[in-house]
Amino acid sequence: MDTLEGADPSSLANKVGKVAGSSTSAEPAAPASLGLAAGPTILETVKENAKASLQDRAQPVSTADALKSRLEKLTNSHPVMLFMKGIPEEPRCGFSRKVVDILKEVNVDFGSFDILSDNEVREGLKKFSNWPTFPQLYCNGELLGGADIAIAMHESGELKDAFKDLGITTVGSKESQDEAGKGGGVSSGNTGLSETLRARLEGLVNSKPVMLFMKGRPEEPKCGFSGKVVEILNQEKIEFGSFDILLDDEVRQGLKVYSNWSSYPQLYVKGELMGGSDIVLEMQKSGELKKVLTEKGITGEQSLEDRLKALINSSEVMLFMKGSPDEPKCGFSSKVVKALRGENVSFGSFDILTDEEVRQGIKNFSNWPTFPQLYYKGELIGGCDIIMELSESGDLKATLSE
Repeated sequence: MDTLEGADPSSLANKVGKVAGSSTSAEPAAPASLGLAAGPTILETVKENAKASLQDRAQPVSTADALKSRLEKLTNSHPVMLFMKGIPEEPRCGFSRKVVDILKEVNVDFGSFDILSDNEVREGLKKFSNWPTFPQLYCNGELLGGADIAIAMHESGELKDAFKDLGITTVGSKESQDEAGKGGGVSSGNTGLSETLRARLEGLVNSKPVMLFMKGRPEEPKCGFSGKVVEILNQEKIEFGSFDILLDDEVRQGLKVYSNWSSYPQLYVKGELMGGSDIVLEMQKSGELKKVLTEKGITGEQSLEDRLKALINSSEVMLFMKGSPDEPKCGFSSKVVKALRGENVSFGSFDILTDEEVRQGIKNFSNWPTFPQLYYKGELIGGCDIIMELSESGDLKATLSE
């Protein structure tokens, strides 16, 4: 006979499951608490354990795959899911308590999981989410962050906005009542858009080749996800337009219907939706973003280094000088031009007096502080003194034809 003392729903579920042949001590029950009475939760847990046990006996699965599948189910088990220490009624750490308080304050319904009761989930979720600490807050299966992020978002008002954009309504809100009145139905397609609004949205998404609908402005994003997409576009040196959806609720709500995409930011390329921050980040990491932009004829602004490389390699023999070969504007440049022409060497040239960015940039690029500078096949040969020495020794033509 086995006994159990105290009120511990998870342990009770394990004991009952063990008697039923559905649980082992190595695999504790998952205490997914929704703040409801313990009885139904325990019975449901026992049923799930028994079902899982029978499946496991019938068909063995990889431990890693099974854990990943379990974590995916847990993180998606409720639109807002909190992995914490303890349960909402009895948090066992200050950070978990703080996030619980915040969720209660914004009046959102949420599920929870006590990671202290299951070390496999506790350690597995750290790798699954690439987030080493708890609590961890998930929305629609996606990690929102830990206590610090939840607190900062709540204090700025961003958390409530994020829930709203993700289609998560607060308990007792007008939106949730409206949905209940509709019998839980969702309006199909673009039925909620007037022709005027549709035309306006079409104009906006096509107003720039790359268009970002975000919270705030590129110079001052008002949410981390919007800031991340701005950062990615800047890294790729892509020129883009933007629209602050916080300033226009008609556009904010209408675009969700128009694009069939419930959250922000939203990135459009040539009028076509690419996705939100997660998709854009994945596309950048895989190189797909650059590929898509190139295919659509959108290329990033050329960096100074790339521009210098292109200039240096624009001719096999390339001279950076003051003036042009026909009108040199310094004696040293004039001497090098005469030496090259004296050897019948064909060469390209660039007047550094016409472009200060190139003039200063190529000094650092070549680690050579003066002009003229002569390059052969992309490699610096030298300045006036070196060219004159090569010319006088008869080695100039040979050097430039190796």
